[in-house]
Amino acid sequence: MPSPRPSIARLLAAGGRPTMSFEFFPPKDDAGAQTLLDAIDALEPLAPDFVSVTYGATGSSRERTIEATRLISPRTSAITVGHLTCVSQSVDDLGAAIDAYTEAGVGHILAVRGDPPGGPTAPWQRHPDGLDNATELVELVKSRGDFCVGVGAFPDAHPDRKDVELDARILADKQRAGAEFAITQLFFDADAYFRLVERAGRHGADLPIIAGIMPVTTISQIERFAGFSGADLPRAVTDRLHAVADDPAAVREVGVEIAVELCDRLLAGGAPGLQFFTQNRSRATAEILGRLRRIPPHTEPVGSTDGE
Repeated sequence: MPSPRPSIARLLAAGGRPTMSFEFFPPKDDAGAQTLLDAIDALEPLAPDFVSVTYGATGSSRERTIEATRLISPRTSAITVGHLTCVSQSVDDLGAAIDAYTEAGVGHILAVRGDPPGGPTAPWQRHPDGLDNATELVELVKSRGDFCVGVGAFPDAHPDRKDVELDARILADKQRAGAEFAITQLFFDADAYFRLVERAGRHGADLPIIAGIMPVTTISQIERFAGFSGADLPRAVTDRLHAVADDPAAVREVGVEIAVELCDRLLAGGAPGLQFFTQNRSRATAEILGRLRRIPPHTEPVGSTDGE
């Protein structure tokens, strides 16, 4: 039998090269499932270290997430990570989801509080029988099995607190609860990432922080990204995109260029890994990694082919 794969925590601790990973979301129907599988297959030649599936708070969404992890696992050599949130769920619901991941052979969980139904800036609403934050969720996951647990981190202030020092203290709390790595919310300013790492260290959080990357390929994504993160994109990014707004091909090209430049700076500054929010598509992510690989010395984290 082949030896077990090292955990994400061990991969990050080993150093030597940054990790590279992809995030997907669970499909809503059969057509979406095929799109997801096509993306997995197209990105597999890039040899990701891990892939993850986002988590829906409702019963049917939860089932789709866990089913998506089952679909993905046999199609990739990468570690599969399941997401879990506190939103609209009792402790019993969360326990059942954790047990379902165990049954699916998933040994890694990304534990995040999650956004309330009204969006990232809406007031948090704890389930009457649920948990209040990601620190409590990390503790619950760790109590139910030998999981490697990741958590979220915020280069820009969390939208419902807008207090970067509090964010750093909370990240340290999550590490003390058992978190072994973090993945950031999407961002477009490398300096914001490096400030996050510095703040986290001052508050006792020295866990590896993987940078979350989402390429802009259409103008319509600008407003959607602001909705995801609760913050507007930097003016330096939006100005470049709006300058070519009448040419969809040029918008896509500029968006890819911006992502490549961001990844280059992050890796040069010591980021331990990159996670791409793929939106269940493969082309832009593969193109970014292909271009990045041609910028010395970024050869290790981007696999051996250009992909699609």
